[in-house]
Amino acid sequence: MIESRLDHLLIGTPKPFRDDGIMSAIAKMPADGGLMLGREGLAGNQVGDPVRHGGLDKAVHLYPAEHYAFWQARYPDLALLEHPEAFGENFSCSGMTEERLCLGDIFRLGGALIQCSHARQPCWKLNHRFGRPDVMKTVMKTGKSGSYFRVLETGMVRAGDSFVQQERPQPEWPLDRLFNLIIGGGHKGHRAELKILASNPLLAENWRERAGQLASG
Repeated sequence: MIESRLDHLLIGTPKPFRDDGIMSAIAKMPADGGLMLGREGLAGNQVGDPVRHGGLDKAVHLYPAEHYAFWQARYPDLALLEHPEAFGENFSCSGMTEERLCLGDIFRLGGALIQCSHARQPCWKLNHRFGRPDVMKTVMKTGKSGSYFRVLETGMVRAGDSFVQQERPQPEWPLDRLFNLIIGGGHKGHRAELKILASNPLLAENWRERAGQLASG
């Protein structure tokens, strides 16, 4: 069972991201005190692209604090990595890495009940934010993706709250395995597993669709 503590609670609002007018809320700031965690995310937090971000399966994004050492070693001159929120995460904590966290894991966090819905699929915005051309590719290769949670029960959360694991319904699906199959290119020869994932109600809808496409491809 996982034991962890929420070290940083972070929120953001859309801001100009590129000269072409694209907006993004990837830049976050620490929340002052507790926040209500609703079905679609934290009070005061917004997304810049509601088509690809946000929604019930992506209510909050968690990025493991342990991964920062890897990124700091890779980009030692990047000030962005000196504090949490480089990856646009809402939750920053240790102990919730992709090999430890499983699909469907349920946690009590403060007054809320949350469930892991999938890992994060990286996009070009990480390259632009870091000012490096290979961040997205490196996430794909290493699986240092972070995770998304849906909210089963709304409630107040704050930095310092403990993640208290309630259930682990899918121990056979750690997020690193899930990411490798659906996003990381490790799907060949695993059609049976992909078909199972395509009908798994605990998996985020867009990843179920992706699993189905890979299974029939």
